[in-house]
Amino acid sequence: MTVGEWLAERTPAPPAPLATRLKEALGDHLRDRAGSAHYAMLATAEGLLAELSMIDCAARDRALDLLAVDAMVTYAFEAACASPDTLRARATDAMSAIASLVAPVPRR
Repeated sequence: MTVGEWLAERTPAPPAPLATRLKEALGDHLRDRAGSAHYAMLATAEGLLAELSMIDCAARDRALDLLAVDAMVTYAFEAACASPDTLRARATDAMSAIASLVAPVPRR
């Protein structure tokens, strides 16, 4: 089974525009083995979030990309649940990676 096939089996299925955006963003990862779905989803989400952080990600035309990031992180943890013994470490690593994408806001 591939990541693409794994994604197609998720229920409920995402709305069509979101499903299309997820596939576009995942690109070649769709052909990866399903066992790497956690990595594929998080790596793609981090890359897309990094791109969004360099532009006006609050613009209305970026809503689908933000939803895609959210969905990929959710799917990453759904996939990670297949190995509960590594879930804590994966969650910690994911939070650190995502947090590192955002520049700290100066305190006043």
